[in-house]
Amino acid sequence: MRDTLEALADGEIGVAEAESRLAGYATTTVGRFDAAREHRRGIPEAILAEGKTPAEVAALTTTAVETTGRALVTRADAEDTAAIRTALGDEDSPDVAIDATIERNDRAGTVVVHAPSFEPPDLDATVAVVAAGTADAAVAGEAAVVAREIGATVDRIDDVGVANLDRILDQRDRIREADAVVVAAGREGALPTVVAGLVAAPVIALPVSTGYGVGGEGVAALQGALQSCSVLTTVNVDAGFVAGAQAGLIARAVDAAQDD
Repeated sequence: MRDTLEALADGEIGVAEAESRLAGYATTTVGRFDAAREHRRGIPEAILAEGKTPAEVAALTTTAVETTGRALVTRADAEDTAAIRTALGDEDSPDVAIDATIERNDRAGTVVVHAPSFEPPDLDATVAVVAAGTADAAVAGEAAVVAREIGATVDRIDDVGVANLDRILDQRDRIREADAVVVAAGREGALPTVVAGLVAAPVIALPVSTGYGVGGEGVAALQGALQSCSVLTTVNVDAGFVAGAQAGLIARAVDAAQDD
């Protein structure tokens, strides 16, 4: 505590960072940001843009960067991204004090912000993120961004759905090299079951709300994963963040085991 107070008094850190160190969170006019989540859980806190105004998203993003050196925003649209760039600036906006690097993934709807001094984690572990079809790529992309921000090397394998089984069989050796596998699939959601029967690594089924009819909006994909005869773990429909975080935690455990 004394070190934190002395750093604040010397101007080395701001009020938001001091509060986050002492309380574990930073209070803003928008809400309380969980700045200690990464130290507590190994997962960076994410800002869900959906349901918030662009100004609120930008304010929380600023707090995240001030207290942790980075921000991870999910389900962000173009207006959210513009508000973040205005609030923080990036390498193309030298007049803004923080001068952060801002990376937007249009398909996944994510925004990742790194302060100049931030050092990304680097794990000696690989996560394969597999998508059944092009329509599943957005949710798979969210999972990939999260796993990467935790420090895993991410290997994206797209458009290998079971409508043509040869497509996934052609990639099985590549998938087998991964330490954890996320499989995103909509429609009937058969791909996670198939992959889980081919590899030794833990498989996380990520049902996607693509498809239509009786089992549409991810219902059949979720139920199929839950009912799978292959051993796998299942997250909720479109829960790319959760799937990526779970795979990232596995990657952390693999990395720690190798150090031992």
